[in-house]
Amino acid sequence: MPKASTIDLAPPVERAFLVAVDTGDDSGWSAEDSLTELAALAATAGAEVVGAEWQNRRHVDPNWYVGKGKAEDLVAAKNETRFDLLVADDELSPSQQKSLESLLNVKVIDRSRLILDIFAQHARTHEGRLQVELAQLEYQLPRLTRLWTHLSRTQGGIGSRGPGESQLETDRRIIRDRIKKMKGRVDEVRQNRETAARGRDRRLMATVGIVGYTNAGKSTLLNSLVGSDVALAEDKLFATLDPTSRQVKLGDGQAAIITDTVGFIHKLPHQLVDAFRATLEEVNRADVLLEVVDASDAHFLEHRLTVQTVLDELGAGGKPRLVVFNKADLVDRAALDGTAPAPVIAGSVSVSALTGYGLDTLRLELSALLASLWVAVDVHVPYAAGELLARIRERGTIELDYGNRDVHVTGRVAPALAGELERVAAAWTETLESAPVE
Repeated sequence: MPKASTIDLAPPVERAFLVAVDTGDDSGWSAEDSLTELAALAATAGAEVVGAEWQNRRHVDPNWYVGKGKAEDLVAAKNETRFDLLVADDELSPSQQKSLESLLNVKVIDRSRLILDIFAQHARTHEGRLQVELAQLEYQLPRLTRLWTHLSRTQGGIGSRGPGESQLETDRRIIRDRIKKMKGRVDEVRQNRETAARGRDRRLMATVGIVGYTNAGKSTLLNSLVGSDVALAEDKLFATLDPTSRQVKLGDGQAAIITDTVGFIHKLPHQLVDAFRATLEEVNRADVLLEVVDASDAHFLEHRLTVQTVLDELGAGGKPRLVVFNKADLVDRAALDGTAPAPVIAGSVSVSALTGYGLDTLRLELSALLASLWVAVDVHVPYAAGELLARIRERGTIELDYGNRDVHVTGRVAPALAGELERVAAAWTETLESAPVE
């Protein structure tokens, strides 16, 4: 009896061709460099990159993105490589997208749409999926006209007036209503996060936000600091989108809540920054930031500029920060086995999250940075404030002098604890002053 053949239900791998325009306006990034990153994005999305071209122009062409001659060259490239997907390195207008699709008869997307697709693939939690859907809807709304091109192909006259426009407006209204609903649900996410943040504030645990360019090793670093695989870590762009928070032990007996956030990237779609603001606000709530930099990447300076731009947009650009040059094992032989001490240079530390090199130094430097934010206290509190005294031992360097009526507290503590100590001390002083003289 002949063996039954299996049917492969997996969708065919798309053959992607990349195209870019170099206007000279993107300091530090050439079109070739940007296309290299775009190729990595396409591979992450599951496409096979079969070719790429770029063009030097003063401005992008308003109709074709590239010049008309270069657009016609893409027809020859299609015949040669048989690509079925064209990916532009910049955001395309609906008219540019339509022109290229009509000329090439293939699907045309831009860098923003590609990143949105990757986010849709990698969103694992309910929160992540909400925020991705909102970003997709906001990207789609101004491009609705191209979804209804079949209506424009009908002949003019009787039967062609009204329905097309009516259908388009109906779709726009549906998407606007959906966007409104999604924004409400994302606001609920924000409120839930604020509630969780207030809970952490009540525990007065130091908070640290891990930020950095995508694939710099943020999740691997968090896993190494915790000592277990709590965050997904893969050698892919945007391997993880959903924030992970864990308590990490630092130097001098301190501990902190460290949160891994979504990675940034060159030309990050503004829809994603807006939609993920609820998640990225974890960065604003952090006491300090750990900026993770891939030390082995030749473009790490440009990557840092991208990170700074997004942090400035979030209002967190000036937060206290420790720069962590990760992947030191790729650039320094001493980091290969993880036993050599790591140098600390001008507010930065060199580490390898993979081998463990520099992690002890990182813990000490992070502890010192948090301690530098502490404030001096010199107060008297009652013995009844024992629970508060127990907490300040966890987040402060203090001396306790137990007197007949109260405890004299001197030293340095976290600002929130200092405020609580001051309030308790003021109430205690008022109690003493109002007590009858014996």
